[in-house]
Amino acid sequence: MNFKKYYVQKVTGIGLFAALLITAQSCKKTFLDEPQQAIQPAVNFWQTQDDATKAVNAMYANLREWKNVSFAPLAIESIPSDDAEKGSSVNDASFFNNFDNFTASSTEGQLSDFWAGQYQTINFANQVLDNVPNINMDGNLKNRYLAEAKFVRAYAYFRLVRAFGDVPLRLNVPKDATEYNIPRTPKAQVWAAAEQDLTDAAAVLPQSYGAADVGRITKGAALALHAKVAMYQQKWSDVLTYTNQVMTLGYSLFPNYEQLFRTNNENNSESVFEIQSDLIAGNPDASNSQYSQIQGVRGSNGGGWGFNVPTQDLANAFETGDPRRDATIIFRGETTPEGDAIPATGDNPMYNQKSYVPFNMWVSGYNEGVQQNIRVIRYADVLLMNAEAANETGNSAQAIASLELVRARARQGNAAILPKVTTTDKAALQAAIWKERRVELAMEYDRYFDVIRQGRGTAVFGPKGWKAGKNEVWPIPQSEIDLSAGVLTQNPGY
Repeated sequence: MNFKKYYVQKVTGIGLFAALLITAQSCKKTFLDEPQQAIQPAVNFWQTQDDATKAVNAMYANLREWKNVSFAPLAIESIPSDDAEKGSSVNDASFFNNFDNFTASSTEGQLSDFWAGQYQTINFANQVLDNVPNINMDGNLKNRYLAEAKFVRAYAYFRLVRAFGDVPLRLNVPKDATEYNIPRTPKAQVWAAAEQDLTDAAAVLPQSYGAADVGRITKGAALALHAKVAMYQQKWSDVLTYTNQVMTLGYSLFPNYEQLFRTNNENNSESVFEIQSDLIAGNPDASNSQYSQIQGVRGSNGGGWGFNVPTQDLANAFETGDPRRDATIIFRGETTPEGDAIPATGDNPMYNQKSYVPFNMWVSGYNEGVQQNIRVIRYADVLLMNAEAANETGNSAQAIASLELVRARARQGNAAILPKVTTTDKAALQAAIWKERRVELAMEYDRYFDVIRQGRGTAVFGPKGWKAGKNEVWPIPQSEIDLSAGVLTQNPGY
């Protein structure tokens, strides 16, 4: 049985566990409008191995829910960068402009959605971690489920700390009213908790799975995310240690850069962690990812929404002849490698090709491109983290070797383009690695926070309105501060 289809289908039959285990739903909010049938009462849940499996599968399904992969992440993680802008028509969802020019206030709804989405994810994980240990079931499977939940919790906190800095740290489902309203935890403690979760997960998770479970979280995913968490804290020796370990686990760069993002090449040799999505025949509600739809070519057959489009600045960042430029950007008037003719006129000159699903795969009654998995961590990212950490710790030879692996794949045997980086000067090599991260990982939700962690916010984003001492983080949602009766405090400058 295919895991991707399995967990998407399973989520529709488990109900709401004491109104906490919230089922994934679509933008139209129709999935829970009517009472569900055959809901299992919460008092009867958490009894069997099958209950544990349902809960873990629901946790996975939640990862592609609207708040986790759609408008809020575009606003918080992508559009503010110099790689992307709002897109779509001028007047559609104009609130995105407030994130692009850094005028977003604490009352912006996308902030609330992003916050809620991450804490919903944490809640799914905490329910598994609180309840599965008490179930009489296969011990190895139990340990693996707990490790998967720890990874998911760490992933949500990684996103929260990048976005907001200090955030409330919840490591259990609240037991009573006294545990609901808690203050912000210093981000160093949140990072430490995420690192502990990832250490625990990597010790248990398998290196790979059989065909039925492809797409589940692996040891490599836990190590790679741990490296990324360490990178944001500039713990370069740890980044090097974890990425070196991942580099022994059998990953390799997929030969064709453009094709590695297509649906028929999901979970390939380069995939370290992907959020799984699928079109389930006869069940549009369970087939609910809108990641591709909201970024799809606007005005095309049936219609993507055309948000989160590449900028001309990004297009100009690629070296002459770099094939990743055309593999990252759909240009108005082109014909894609899959044969789709893009209208020569329209609202936007460019669209995100990494979220693109060929038009012949769009099915009436389903979100366009619902099949598209979301690439969260790729092996190329691991190699570039390794290169950056090696350079920071004085090992320029290893830094150049890891960087060259990424450039060689992009070069595709054409020695006339993308020359090898040979400098051993630390600052020059650092600049080359940062540039490579930009073009290799473009439109993959890393550029904005990369620039900030590199200390270049003013230089890169200043012309757009970014201000040091304020815009390193987003405002805490005012709705959350109000609900806390002031227990939550606001970030400086908002």
